[in-house]
Amino acid sequence: MSEVTATVNLFLAFILGGSIGWFREKERKTAGMRTHILVCLGSALFMVLSAKMMQFSGSADPGRLAAGIATGIGFIGAGCIVQTGSGVRGITTAASIWVTAAIGIAAGACFYIEAIITTLMTVAALQMIRAFETHYFKTKEE
Repeated sequence: MSEVTATVNLFLAFILGGSIGWFREKERKTAGMRTHILVCLGSALFMVLSAKMMQFSGSADPGRLAAGIATGIGFIGAGCIVQTGSGVRGITTAASIWVTAAIGIAAGACFYIEAIITTLMTVAALQMIRAFETHYFKTKEE
């Protein structure tokens, strides 16, 4: 992977993570823009490093690094979930962090279209579906 490609991957991860985080920030959620940028950027960097390690060693396995990212993000997500007297809060925040890590993996591995499409779908899920749920199901907002 060239330095230009690595830079594009990291910049894309920054933008995509930031766009999801912006919507969470706008809703005043605990995991906002900075958190989503860092999760997406970190995941992308791990994938860029994995691709570069493959250049030096044919035995490097980028799939193992991606699996490690998913595991690590699971712990961060678990820290966002809080049980209250009437239910559980933070599940949507944990899920947004999880999908942001997956977007970072895609961006870092040069799967640009997949990363962009998933970002658009995530923003749609966080914004448009909230209005649908509130209107039709009268659910409590997270």
